[in-house]
Amino acid sequence: MVQIDEKFVEVLKHEGPVTIITVNGNPAHVVNTWMSYVTLKGDQLFIPAAGMHSIEGDFPSDNHVTLTFGSKDVEGTVGPGAGFHVHGTGQFVDSGADFDAKKKQFPWLTRMLVVTIDEVVQKI
Repeated sequence: MVQIDEKFVEVLKHEGPVTIITVNGNPAHVVNTWMSYVTLKGDQLFIPAAGMHSIEGDFPSDNHVTLTFGSKDVEGTVGPGAGFHVHGTGQFVDSGADFDAKKKQFPWLTRMLVVTIDEVVQKI
């Protein structure tokens, strides 16, 4: 299991955009969501999805994703503002206990993106 940095967990407590990127599309596909939508459970991120069809279309050939998280309210490496890149693999699910919990929280979701974290890197 990957080590999750406490500063990363602190950043997740603040609102802000999350960018999700797949690089195997031509061009790379990029979608956004909000940190308040993301649940961290162990080494996985659970993210509600109603769209995200571009990155879902990339997964059959390469399901690697990079996500960016940041907050200016958390002290970073050189002052105010901490940012992270999260590298991992993703899959979309539409059933199961974790999906049901997320669906209860966000009734509009059609699927849930589950990202298994390989690495969390603080960038600032």
